[in-house]
Amino acid sequence: MSRRQSAPRLEFEAAAIYEYPEHLRPWLEALPKQPGVYFFHGESDAMPLYIGKSVNIRSRVLSHLRTPEEAAMLRQSRRISWTQTAGELGALLLEARLIKEQQPLFNKRLRRNRQLCSLHISEGKPQVVYAREVDFSHTPNLYGLFANRRAALQTLQSLADTEKLCYGLLGLESLTRGRACFRSALKRCAGACCGKESVEDHQQRLLTGLENIGVTCWPWDSAIALKESREGMTHYHIIHNWLWLGAVNSLDEAPELLRTPAGFDQDGYKILCKPLLSGSYEITPLNDRVAK
Repeated sequence: MSRRQSAPRLEFEAAAIYEYPEHLRPWLEALPKQPGVYFFHGESDAMPLYIGKSVNIRSRVLSHLRTPEEAAMLRQSRRISWTQTAGELGALLLEARLIKEQQPLFNKRLRRNRQLCSLHISEGKPQVVYAREVDFSHTPNLYGLFANRRAALQTLQSLADTEKLCYGLLGLESLTRGRACFRSALKRCAGACCGKESVEDHQQRLLTGLENIGVTCWPWDSAIALKESREGMTHYHIIHNWLWLGAVNSLDEAPELLRTPAGFDQDGYKILCKPLLSGSYEITPLNDRVAK
């Protein structure tokens, strides 16, 4: 058989493998059309096969059941469960936490990154700093959240190439005092290393180029509660240093969560930064509720 003839057959065979998971139908009736997190469970009750989130749990789960690409996961699933939240924000936060904690087989793994690093501008020069050594929630002049040192330096190099910044002044390569860098002769550096451009202008172009990946310091003196409500359900998200400590039904329950140490959390930062600073949610500082 020619290659031309085999491709359609392969597509047909792949489609034929998929069968609608009738064994999951009993779990569909009670699925809510509300925001939350849902779970596909296999034989083990302790560890789900897949964790997802949606503003409409029912609609999203049904879309899984119609997807041939997920046939392997659906065949292994034995039941479906869910947890409702007061809105999309709560669903995002709960999903991120549970995936990291439970590491479901069919999720893209979210792991606590022990190499999380950023670019810190100190005395005009960028250096790579690590979250395990520096408090990212309170350190100013941080730019970018990177999985490792290589990713941070690649971002810096890419910016230098685009803006014709000097590798030597950025610490990307050694620079002989009083001499222009090699890239300057190739007109790939604007010449801050040899007086063609002022160091101040070079510095300003560096900061301007990094501006859109600046890391925002935690704006409050304490933990805060963010109120999220939808159709009769209200949750207060307790957050400190960009770490989501959990959700409670009443602020009276907040002190128990505040006992948890709150270090910088990358996922919390990415999910919460815009909502917290947008002014779209009611925020309550919890200065007087911090557990002793």
